[in-house]
Amino acid sequence: MMISKPPSVEDYRIVLSFQTVSKQLKEGKYADRMEKPLAYWALPNERRLPLALLGRSIQELIDTPFDEIAATAGIGHKKIGTLVKLLHRATKDNPPGVTLPTSEMADKKAAPIWRKGSKFDPTVVSEALWVEWRETARKHNIGRTKLGRIAPTLHGVPTVMWHIPMDEYLDQTAAEIRARKTHGQKRVLIILEVFCVAYEVLATAGTDENVHVRLAPRFIEPLEQWIHKVLAAPGVPSDEEIKEMFTMPLLNQLAIDAIPAIHRLAEERLGIHGAPQTVRQQSNRMGLTRARVYQLLEVCGQIMDVRWPEGRWLTRQLAAKFKAEAIGKNELRRFNATVELFYPSKNAVNEGDDA
Repeated sequence: MMISKPPSVEDYRIVLSFQTVSKQLKEGKYADRMEKPLAYWALPNERRLPLALLGRSIQELIDTPFDEIAATAGIGHKKIGTLVKLLHRATKDNPPGVTLPTSEMADKKAAPIWRKGSKFDPTVVSEALWVEWRETARKHNIGRTKLGRIAPTLHGVPTVMWHIPMDEYLDQTAAEIRARKTHGQKRVLIILEVFCVAYEVLATAGTDENVHVRLAPRFIEPLEQWIHKVLAAPGVPSDEEIKEMFTMPLLNQLAIDAIPAIHRLAEERLGIHGAPQTVRQQSNRMGLTRARVYQLLEVCGQIMDVRWPEGRWLTRQLAAKFKAEAIGKNELRRFNATVELFYPSKNAVNEGDDA
């Protein structure tokens, strides 16, 4: 006859913890989470998840006797412990690990749980946290914002994703996004990080119907302020001012979004560190055809089309003002070259720039 192993102190502790959290969840204030599955509170990187139980609702789990749950195939002592931990998470008002970004965190150089230092960590994004991000985006009505508009960098982001609006994913769970055929780990990471960026900006913002929070790359606001100031004043700024206030912000953003070779080509074309170089000179230096150099330079305009599409309209206003008020052609050389690089006119690539 086999003698069963007597229950340990740890066994009693887990049973008591399960009964306690089950009783707590049966309180009326938790009614909104009863139909949600246990997986809603699980993190993708967690170990020893009770996989056989993740699809069950909170209501079903707390109504099931502990002995019956413990007898589930594949559910051992450690997975029962994880089950209890997830049930405790379900009693919290915030998603697991969520700490809203605050000025105090910034002062202490602390990072939210979803960032390791400055690097985004998609493995800590639970369904509960994803819902928090989606609801924040929906509350501030930013569904039409393109992924490329607020992505930390466009370098490494497939160009087909640059113009996808956020509302493409507003009604999908994280699991559904991860299961999409065309969405591998890299693409899922990009989507989650864009929503994370939006959340970090909007989570502590008010929702006054008369106030709108604009999501845009950081370089845009001071650049637009300068443009409006110039439009309101007579005359044309100096070449040095145009370089520092107009050309350099665009080049600095390009350094964030493009490969170094493209950034260097742009600097050479605009004469940042010397005389401006022609495409012929650049193609000879790089050992590429001129067509390939033009193709690389086209990326500058493609980036600005998603990062700062309003810039095309504003630069046209500047161009009209400068054309009317400029004294000499050389006054506008850097400005015109910058505009043509980042907001090229149609067929500009084929206009034979060898000078």
